[in-house]
Amino acid sequence: MSTPRPVDVPADFAASYGANGATERRWVRELPLLAADFLDRWDLAPDGPAAHGMASLVLPVRRPDGARAVLRLQQVRPETAGVAAGLRAWRGEGAVLLLDHDEESGTQLLERLDATRSLSTVTDDDAALELLAALAARLTAVPAPPGLRRLGDIAAAMLAEAPGAAPSLADPDERRLLLDCAAATGALLDEPGDRLLHWDLHDGNVLAGGREPWLVIDPEPLAGDPGFELLPAIDQRWDAVLAGADAERTVLRRFDLLTEALELDRPRAAGWTLARVLQNGLWDIEDGRPALEPTQIAVATTLLRHRCG
Repeated sequence: MSTPRPVDVPADFAASYGANGATERRWVRELPLLAADFLDRWDLAPDGPAAHGMASLVLPVRRPDGARAVLRLQQVRPETAGVAAGLRAWRGEGAVLLLDHDEESGTQLLERLDATRSLSTVTDDDAALELLAALAARLTAVPAPPGLRRLGDIAAAMLAEAPGAAPSLADPDERRLLLDCAAATGALLDEPGDRLLHWDLHDGNVLAGGREPWLVIDPEPLAGDPGFELLPAIDQRWDAVLAGADAERTVLRRFDLLTEALELDRPRAAGWTLARVLQNGLWDIEDGRPALEPTQIAVATTLLRHRCG
């Protein structure tokens, strides 16, 4: 058998992903031959130019029977190790279908959706959020399969980190806000939930499909409470929110719509949303930022002020 021809990796993806560290740069260097190997192994024919997200390379392909698919190459990390298990548990119901998977490399063969039409193209904000909420309700109705990351473990690690991280924030009000989020997280630690969560469910991660009008992509699955799933939907399209509406009212409207669609207990969902703000804040501090993101401040202060009871 001849040696597979290396696949061209977009230069902007190689530069942006490689900037994350030495391990990432090594993976990018190996990516052309890795992609070629899976084209050969699964007998796939390239069917268009490569595309990419922040952390994955996606190649449109055709299978031996001519069916369209995409080959997705993504470095195995703790956040992505459960992708195949999550997609299999969803069985294509509201989510993209997993057609094949290599556990060692994390490479996935997926059904092809319309990458030019994400849910972000639906201009009516309420309509888009209702569609997203309906998908979230379906996905979180599924019990998490064994072996996934667990929200309880993630939350416990955040609570251990928060007291030492908070002093890195320059504004004392933001330090108090971070610790308030930690307190809300701690109150829920004994009941972290067992549903299958996507973790990054927003309008950019929902594409138009053929089997269903809209299907979810790019999960980073974990087992936990659906309230931890809400923040990416609450803060999507935030620039438009700030330009044309009252931020607090928008947060509450979105929170109400999501909790109603997912049939969640409001105070509990508020607490897990604050836990998600805590997670983002700790990551910002770890990256050397002395302030929280304004979006996160707006969401957290709104939920803490109203307590969403």
